[in-house]
Amino acid sequence: MQENILVVEDDASLADWICDYLTDHDYQVTQANRGDIAVELIESDNPDLVLLDIMLPKKDGFEVCREVRQFYTNPILMMTACSEEADEVLGLELGANDYINKPVKPRILLARIKALLRRTDNSSPGSYSRVFGALRLDANSKTVSYKTQPIALSSNEFEVLWLLASNAGQVISRTQLISQLRGIEYDGFDRSVDVRICRLRKKLLDDPHNPRKIKTIRGKGYLFAEDAWGNA
Repeated sequence: MQENILVVEDDASLADWICDYLTDHDYQVTQANRGDIAVELIESDNPDLVLLDIMLPKKDGFEVCREVRQFYTNPILMMTACSEEADEVLGLELGANDYINKPVKPRILLARIKALLRRTDNSSPGSYSRVFGALRLDANSKTVSYKTQPIALSSNEFEVLWLLASNAGQVISRTQLISQLRGIEYDGFDRSVDVRICRLRKKLLDDPHNPRKIKTIRGKGYLFAEDAWGNA
């Protein structure tokens, strides 16, 4: 069964090129050139993945991402012509799973899409829950509670927490995190994981200056401390 990708891009020539390229690689592709239309299509069609440009008429990509994350749980890959880190961080905070810079390189685009869809496929129901004292994680519903209180996490934040918790007591390097979360090699400049961990610490009441729950192991990576979450 073909996976359906919604391409949201107002540059007609670029959109047509992307759609043709993805079709050639056996994806079913739908196209939208405005943000408001994209929201309607995402709600009605529930595509397997949304490739979302930032600069759009009617509603920009940030607005679209913020709005659809209320009901849409599949991956969002944002495209940006701007190299500003603030835009990339904002997209991630609003619920985008990944971003890709323009001009779009076809093989990188395909690799990012495959990685995001592969992660979705691997999230099938099963023994997908984790409990560490007062912390509870459920991968099926992507929900977290701590000390009986629900913790609102973006899908990106949940993915990082789930990966760390699944390797509790082990140091996970930035290279490993980015490779598993984004399907690419760490280039020494990507700070998306750091942003997510910073936000996780804040939401999980972990002291950012002396973290005990999600520790930074200098020069090595991050460690999820399995015995730092108190009693259930």
